[in-house]
Amino acid sequence: MDRIVFLGTGGARFVMARQILATGGLWLVLNGTEISLDPGPGAIVHAKKKKLDPTRLAGILISHRHLDHCGDVNVMIEAMTEGGTRRRGAVFAPEDALEDDPVVLRYLRPFVEEVVVLRPLQRYRVGETAFETSMPHRHGAVQTLGFRFFTAGPVVCYLPDTRYFPELADFYRGDILIMAVLLAEPRPGIPHLSVPEARQLLLDLRPKVALLTHFGTTVWQARPWELAARLTEETGVRVVAARDGMEFSLEL
Repeated sequence: MDRIVFLGTGGARFVMARQILATGGLWLVLNGTEISLDPGPGAIVHAKKKKLDPTRLAGILISHRHLDHCGDVNVMIEAMTEGGTRRRGAVFAPEDALEDDPVVLRYLRPFVEEVVVLRPLQRYRVGETAFETSMPHRHGAVQTLGFRFFTAGPVVCYLPDTRYFPELADFYRGDILIMAVLLAEPRPGIPHLSVPEARQLLLDLRPKVALLTHFGTTVWQARPWELAARLTEETGVRVVAARDGMEFSLEL
């Protein structure tokens, strides 16, 4: 069954370091293709808890090189390839995650069939699933890209960390929008989406359903399930606050 599995809903350094919420990223099953998306710290542990098999992965995707999005990428490569005994799968990442102080270790790269440098606004394929990269996000000095996945059913968009800018609405049009919402309110100098900015994007994009994740401390303290209910009322879009371990079926 095609689905989205949340191996963690926490984001940023304090939530990650204290493990207030898990930070294992996402496990996608799209057109039967299994993908590890932004495997932060704990991805392999929480995959095991959900009885997910890393040897079934077709690929590992990284939106950017911050640890809460890639801390377990090397462990997942080891698991996907059975310790390098089976050369298989692909790793997709922005250039600075591979070349400039790389987070994907070079000794592991021959374990996979392909290491792909992601460029903005390009189309790629992993297994049976095509996906596109977004325009560059505004997230400090690191190269950051989001994704739009094409399935036999819904179009699934993943909007990772970024400062808000109106042009985001030019790319993230689809049926299901997974959105990293770290802040309860905008904070100058913190390049992450806030709840009011998420509201504006929901009004602009009008997905069938929005899944909020990657919560920072202020969102967690504000009770994300209550924020999601309020956003549903204010926008008319079905908004769900993800929970650690939650599975969301793509059968809308």
